[in-house]
Amino acid sequence: MTMHAHGTFEVKMTPQPAQESIGDPGIGRMALDKQFHGDLEATGKGQMLAAGTEVPDSAGYVALERVSGILHGRRGTFALQHSGTMTRGAPQLGITVVPDSGTGELLGLAGTLSITMADGQHGYDLEYTLP
Repeated sequence: MTMHAHGTFEVKMTPQPAQESIGDPGIGRMALDKQFHGDLEATGKGQMLAAGTEVPDSAGYVALERVSGILHGRRGTFALQHSGTMTRGAPQLGITVVPDSGTGELLGLAGTLSITMADGQHGYDLEYTLP
């Protein structure tokens, strides 16, 4: 049975130093630090890579994030994989639970996460299944 978890989150993104010796310095790297509230009470820690373009409002990013906390009363961890693009201001975003990344009471978790923005507040909808 598919379930939904809803709530809000805060995110802090901290720029990380360029690693010119191992990659392109034009690709930005950020540390992610999130706090989820609502049906998912958890923290998220991760890394993001982003590349802009010469065209205003066009860019792309990828990120991996480990989430640790309680989802509808079940404690554990899982990983999220992000893939986003902005084409001249039009966003496209996909966030997926990494297969087989669930631990503890979240073992077997599968699903996708959607993000909303309203009145300056980030919201989420996690559509998921558990065995």
